[in-house]
Amino acid sequence: MLAPPASAGDIARARRAVSVMFVANGIAFASWAARVPAVRERLALRDSALGLALLGVAVGAMLAFRAAGPLIARFGSRRVTRVSAVLLCAALPLPALAPSFAALVAALLLLGASNGLMDVAMNAQAVEVERRHRRPILASFHGMFSLGGLVGASLGALAADRAVSPAAHLVAIAAVLAAAVTAAGAALSADARLEAPAPAADGAPAERRSTRLLLLGLIAFCSSIGEGAMANWSAVYLRDELHTTAAVAATGYAVFSLAMLLGRFSGDGLTQRFGAARLVRSAALLVAAGLGAALLVNVPIAMLLGFGCVGAGLSVVVPLVFRAGASAPGVAPGRAISTLATMSYGGFLVGPPAIGLVADLFTLRGGLVLVVALVLVIVALAPAVARGSAAGAPAPCPPASCRPALRAH
Repeated sequence: MLAPPASAGDIARARRAVSVMFVANGIAFASWAARVPAVRERLALRDSALGLALLGVAVGAMLAFRAAGPLIARFGSRRVTRVSAVLLCAALPLPALAPSFAALVAALLLLGASNGLMDVAMNAQAVEVERRHRRPILASFHGMFSLGGLVGASLGALAADRAVSPAAHLVAIAAVLAAAVTAAGAALSADARLEAPAPAADGAPAERRSTRLLLLGLIAFCSSIGEGAMANWSAVYLRDELHTTAAVAATGYAVFSLAMLLGRFSGDGLTQRFGAARLVRSAALLVAAGLGAALLVNVPIAMLLGFGCVGAGLSVVVPLVFRAGASAPGVAPGRAISTLATMSYGGFLVGPPAIGLVADLFTLRGGLVLVVALVLVIVALAPAVARGSAAGAPAPCPPASCRPALRAH
């Protein structure tokens, strides 16, 4: 099924609409994360019960990832993005309204499922918009998600400081986001291909295409372990291993997050200049060198710089993996992204306990060495990213000689 021709104005509007979706997704999930302590206190949950309830988010997301590919193949990423965005807004206040532990688990299953479905659909939509734009823009969409996360976390902290109830806070956020995604949904891009993937021009057999997708998934898996390590262990390392103050310890993840935000907004220009494979390899080497050197020096300022290198380096990896998978010949975009999202999310689930296990057996310093080893795997697998360059995207060239078909508005 071919999409109707799109004008430059249509493409610019679609880009803004997809950006709204990524920002909204970041705000929604960060808003919930900021109010977890208040919900726990309201239901008087023990740590073990809260951990079990939060597992519902992961289970819901994994189920949604499996369903997302077939749904996008049948209905298109535009429709699935619009529906899942509204579902996420509807599910957002439910955990704060849950009257019991069982209701909380059910609410978090719905929240995780709607978020997971939207995650895959909006990335498929972003790939489609990038294909029409004819130059790399995917990393900027992920930057908008990071920006939304910062906004959502800040609003959540403000609401908690002002003693606004989680229910009132999340209902208000959900209402504003629902209005925003509903308005933006009309401008999303129609899908160029739905059920039938583009034929493999190189005649590659299905087994080889599956191997390529597996390699891309391994890159995303390793990258997500690194991201999860920063989220779960950076503050702990600074506080317990280097004996910093609580304020300095909290700065570790802030440095990582800021570096990732800046890296994502600069990633598209770097991709256009250097190419996907070279950029992924260089980014992974930056992580390995920066974090490895920091662990050798092992003082607070060095670790903060190391965490910044991790954020800057990993910022471009998952966007480039999604682009490569979704634009590879012979693979339906929605199915490719749902597969890669599942493997990427697996890294978030497996990484923190794996590092904790290494820390118990050796030290937390040794656990972070595991991150260095995994990004070296990304270095080795980086050529896989080049095998699925975006359809219609220009070849890498120096900025002075590039003439993109369309410029950002």
